[in-house]
Amino acid sequence: MSEKPTVLFVCVHNAGRSQMAAGYLRDLAGDRVEVLSAGSEPKDQINPVAIEAMAEEGIDIAGNTPKILTVEAVKESDVVITMGCGDACPIFPGKRYEDWELEDPAGKDLETVRRVRDDIRGRVEALIAEIAPAPVA
Repeated sequence: MSEKPTVLFVCVHNAGRSQMAAGYLRDLAGDRVEVLSAGSEPKDQINPVAIEAMAEEGIDIAGNTPKILTVEAVKESDVVITMGCGDACPIFPGKRYEDWELEDPAGKDLETVRRVRDDIRGRVEALIAEIAPAPVA
C-alpha cells in the first residue's frame, strides 16, 4: 500500500452509501487518505435523504455528483470497498477488496438512512485505524 492510500467506495448508484462513506473518510482521515467513489449504474444526483443525514453530522455531500465506475479508478486505488454492486467491479492483483453488506438507502426514510449512515461511520473508523492511523504526537 502506498504511503498515502487511495480508497474507492463503489455502490450501484453512487448516490447514497458510497457517497456517505466517502464523506466520512474525507472528514475523519483528512489528507492522510485519497478518497474516490463511483457507481456501476450512477444516478443523476445524490440521494437527498443521504445529504440530509450527513448534514446532521456536519458533513456536506450536497455538491457531489455520482460518477461511473471506471477501470482506471480501480487501478489507482489501494483499497476497493463495494456495497451491493455484485460483480461490477474489476479485480486486480495487489488490491485490497472488501464488500460491506449495507442496506440500500434509496427510497428510504430518514430514520433508516441514519441507521445506514451510522453503520458506515463505524466501518470507516475501523478502516482508518487500519490503513491511516492518526500520527502519534
